[in-house]
Amino acid sequence: MTDCIFCKIAEGEIPSKKIYEDEEMAAFHDVSPQAPVHFLVIPKKHIKNIMEVHDDHSSLLGRLLVKAAELSKELGCEEKGARFVVNCKEHGGQTVDHLHIHALAGRPLEWPPG
Repeated sequence: MTDCIFCKIAEGEIPSKKIYEDEEMAAFHDVSPQAPVHFLVIPKKHIKNIMEVHDDHSSLLGRLLVKAAELSKELGCEEKGARFVVNCKEHGGQTVDHLHIHALAGRPLEWPPG
């Protein structure tokens, strides 16, 4: 998708503070962090949101979650934990129409979120 900011980040057309990349996914620090540790993990394949996934995405989704956990540990969050969030559509708080996992950590996070 040519007008998707996350597709452009994944392709290297827009700079980001990438912390991981392979042929299927990319992870980078959020430009507007809501916690001391706040990064995103995205599939390079454009999937608009979590409600558009199918059985054939199962393996990819699992790898995205595993990578989010691994990176959180690498960034020092294993002992106190982290929050992993997938927003979906307008009422779910999704602001970029490309599936992504937020990883937030480094401070206590309240529930429910605001």
